[in-house]
Amino acid sequence: MSKPKIESYASVWDAIADTPEEAANLRVRSDLMDKIAAIVEEKGWTQLEAAGHCGVTQPRVNDLLRGRISRFSLDALVNIAAALGHRVHVELETI
Repeated sequence: MSKPKIESYASVWDAIADTPEEAANLRVRSDLMDKIAAIVEEKGWTQLEAAGHCGVTQPRVNDLLRGRISRFSLDALVNIAAALGHRVHVELETI
């Protein structure tokens, strides 16, 4: 009986993505979602209040706060951050 092959990944995104490009996109979206959720928490807003500030519906805020990454494009997250008065800064690093 052979041993199962154990694979190692740099991040969970690398493990679940089909391509390095998809992993990079997931990583950026996740980071942005975390930062937006931290703003909502810092302000002490209810989901309904946050929705008003973000320019989205309360169920959309719920999805964001629960980390449902598949329901958000990078564009949508940038728009939410802008609605909250924040600018998204993109930086490229050599990997």
